[in-house]
Amino acid sequence: MSLSTLIYLVSAILPAVFLLRQIYKQDRKEREPMNLLMKLAGGGVLAALLAIVLESFFGGVLSQLDYRSEFVMVVAEATMIGLSEEFSKLFFLKWFSWKNPNFNYRFDGIVYAVAVSLGFAAFENIFYVFSYGLQVAVSRALLAVPAHTAFAVYMGAFYGRAKYLDVYGQHKASKANLFAGFLVASALHAFYDSCAMLGSDTAMLVFAVFVIAMYIIVIRRVRTESRTDHPF
Repeated sequence: MSLSTLIYLVSAILPAVFLLRQIYKQDRKEREPMNLLMKLAGGGVLAALLAIVLESFFGGVLSQLDYRSEFVMVVAEATMIGLSEEFSKLFFLKWFSWKNPNFNYRFDGIVYAVAVSLGFAAFENIFYVFSYGLQVAVSRALLAVPAHTAFAVYMGAFYGRAKYLDVYGQHKASKANLFAGFLVASALHAFYDSCAMLGSDTAMLVFAVFVIAMYIIVIRRVRTESRTDHPF
């Protein structure tokens, strides 16, 4: 492997590793085994591949529609991307962790969701860095990778509650929390992408306010969930 290739790989993967470590450190009750986190990160790579398939299919469907404005077209595309990517993450998150015996604390849901999401983000980053160069690594490290983390924190909070409810036999409430986590993560993802894709001055202002507010809320949410964590 050449030095330049190694630099590209490190610049693509390091932001995801750094953020996963920060979430992992907040899991104060019972740390999760690294082999499980690696498996979940691998699930994130599979989720990225599934998302490509889903986006290709639904993108083809959307391209056949008659849009009245560019705004509607962008929102429709961003919504499709958000739903496809967050569904893919949730699918592999549940597949690899739902029945795992280590999933025995509520905060575990956040750790697992972030592991999958950052596996997804790292794979996506590798594509962007190798396609467009190191200049995109900084912007994605500050925006795209933390955004994937933020979406995952919301999904993971609901995911942990869903598991808790399932353990105690409240299966309908458990499914409702799974669905709510998927919808909230998808909505945040779609709004983020809509603002970025529109690119107007107003959209960029809304984007900046949204991102800052989301990061602040997520940091507080992680601390609260960590402090109030309890076993099933």
